[in-house]
Amino acid sequence: QVQLVESGGGLVQLGGSLTLSCAASERTFIEYAMGWFRRAPGKDREFVAAISGNGGITVFADSVKGRFGISRDYAKNTYLEMHNVKPEDAAVYYCAARSAVRDDSDYLSRADYDYWGQGTQVRVSS
Repeated sequence: QVQLVESGGGLVQLGGSLTLSCAASERTFIEYAMGWFRRAPGKDREFVAAISGNGGITVFADSVKGRFGISRDYAKNTYLEMHNVKPEDAAVYYCAARSAVRDDSDYLSRADYDYWGQGTQVRVSS
């Protein structure tokens, strides 16, 4: 059982930057691919970004490509770096983990991850 705890959410100015963090409990962290998803008010949850178990493969939704970055470290943390934030980026952001058995973009971007955090809210001010 992997426990995930997100942090770093809050209020960010339009065009500003914010970094979200996700701390995992699993000691074999490298065996899990990590993803970030978000849900805006009144909308379905959507894929944002993902990173493979060894960190070598990253995938981004078209809506954030070129503005967001994703990374992970050996201390079981995963980060979502948000830059040039837009109003449509306001949402609750969720960290998720799944077995790193595959690293193709389809697998990493699918929503059927095994473990999910509680979410951290990002609000955008104009």
